[in-house]
Amino acid sequence: MVGRDGADGGSRSGAGDAFERAYRRGVYEELGPPAPPAPVGRQRERREVAPPVAAAPAHAFALRGAVITPDAAWSDGYVVVENGQVAAVQQNAPSGVDVLDTGGVILPGLLDLHGHPEFNVFAAWEPPTLFANRYRWRGSDIYHQLVRDPQNVLLEKLPAGTELRYAEIRALVGGVTAIQGASGAGASAANEALVRNVDLFVFGQHRARAMIDLPTAGSRDAPRLAKIVQDIHDGKVDAFYLHLAEGQRGDQRSQTEYQRFLAMGAATPGTVLIHASALTADQIHEVADAGCKLVWSPQSNLRLYGQTTLAAEALAAGMPVGLGADWLPSGSTSLLAEMKVARRELAQQGKVLAPAELVAMVTSGAAAIAGLADHLGSLAAGRPADVLVLERHHEDPYENVCEADPSWVELVLIGGDVTYGRSDWFATLTSGAAGPTIEPLVAWGKTMTLDNGYRSPTGAVPPPLRTLRTLLTTNYPPVGPIFA
Repeated sequence: MVGRDGADGGSRSGAGDAFERAYRRGVYEELGPPAPPAPVGRQRERREVAPPVAAAPAHAFALRGAVITPDAAWSDGYVVVENGQVAAVQQNAPSGVDVLDTGGVILPGLLDLHGHPEFNVFAAWEPPTLFANRYRWRGSDIYHQLVRDPQNVLLEKLPAGTELRYAEIRALVGGVTAIQGASGAGASAANEALVRNVDLFVFGQHRARAMIDLPTAGSRDAPRLAKIVQDIHDGKVDAFYLHLAEGQRGDQRSQTEYQRFLAMGAATPGTVLIHASALTADQIHEVADAGCKLVWSPQSNLRLYGQTTLAAEALAAGMPVGLGADWLPSGSTSLLAEMKVARRELAQQGKVLAPAELVAMVTSGAAAIAGLADHLGSLAAGRPADVLVLERHHEDPYENVCEADPSWVELVLIGGDVTYGRSDWFATLTSGAAGPTIEPLVAWGKTMTLDNGYRSPTGAVPPPLRTLRTLLTTNYPPVGPIFA
């Protein structure tokens, strides 16, 4: 949604401002030298403090509750976690491990496949009118006043990574353990973020690329696009995230962009189209036949353009569809909220989606779109223990997920580490771990604990949330709240 106003979009601010310096490439190239595969458990930056900052459980444990497995949902089951991995998913009580009876619904951590995390510090924006395409609002005075100009201030004044870490915490408390769209600045195989970034380094590899705007044939980004396309064909890149035809159907600029997309050979089995809201039914089938995937952000589309992607047509064409909350200014406050908009919009398009299918859009199906189906999106033995536990308010575990909101989040594990959860569970699972990055919070009336101890993209141990909040609000008082 957001990016440099490149050759296709027109730039109002010029290449000298902080925004342009941060986003002018519009594409994440291969990041750093090749790295050996990372161990399944995440490598936490440890500091010489006592007790240690790390909130990693010292022993195996099991979570009991309704379990969503790769094949079905059990009303009662167990997920055993050991050494950062899911050791077992079973219906019989395990022996030799401590069991935490959650009474909730246990599922894989959610994957938000499209966003602009650094912009999720801003308050929600009320667009004053509907726009024909994304270039219209990106060139508007109101966008510059409310988003672009404040972003320049924050980029100039804040330590690198402040906005991203705040946004990662926002995603985390909503049950998301992997996101797309973070800036690649400072990223490397050695610096893993709080929440996994699927188009940066993940599991010791960088096999995804992203581009904000489709370049023109003669622009400086055209060779980069050609290289990405070739790398997809050569098996070096699994997923290429590209904003395409974001606007109203019938918009001529979006249609011209689509024809250029085809002419440049960018419709490949590795291409993940973001938005594509201006595409007709025939065009949806055309890209589906080429093997493209779709990431859909209906809330943001509807607020900016008054219409959204023909997602029901994409599903009918056999096109894999994932969801993304986009960004806070015009998108949903959480991926769980985006699921509800998607469900309602699909019904209006004539497609009633089963609860299990909707859940797959943010778990197993999303992982497959990201090229990470062997690692994320499913609870299975040998997988990284990226686990979400929700309060249970519905007999059907799938429907429970569809109806959930962030206040239902009880526990989030990433790579087996207790990253966010009920304070009593946090203390039990971590044997009372404490440290400067571990802090209690009140989240929607519940006492929760957050561990912000993972390294930022700069490699430094990040400050706790209270410090991030102070840094942000000092420079931009109307920061969008996390717990709202």
